[in-house]
Amino acid sequence: MVTQAMKRHSVLVIDDSLTIRGIIESVLEKDGAWELIGPASDIEHARTLIRDRRPDVITLDLAMPGTGGLAFLDELQGSDHPPVVVVSSSTRDDSAESAEAKRKGAFACFDKARLVAEAPKLMRVLHKAAEKARHAA
Repeated sequence: MVTQAMKRHSVLVIDDSLTIRGIIESVLEKDGAWELIGPASDIEHARTLIRDRRPDVITLDLAMPGTGGLAFLDELQGSDHPPVVVVSSSTRDDSAESAEAKRKGAFACFDKARLVAEAPKLMRVLHKAAEKARHAA
């Protein structure tokens, strides 16, 4: 639980699945340390929210309509952007997609199928990403 003295972290959830966005939002709400600055169902909307709201952390699905997650990671390379935690069904432990996402700058990868079963692990990863963002600021 977050005390008044603790700073809440802001997060942008990028996923085209309403169900997955809802699960992630529920996990974030239970943790209490997060402010959801908006879900984005596509990369175009995500670009606007990143520019206008400056989240501390981004979660990103790789399988997105239009511009995919890996292409978006390419786009972010070389720019000042928040840490990106990839949450995707294609990023199981030691998968080629996980390795590629990390090469393209993802802070970490998390298997979407494990969202509920391993929610505390996801929260630890997101908190580490937020700490990285805080120290970079």
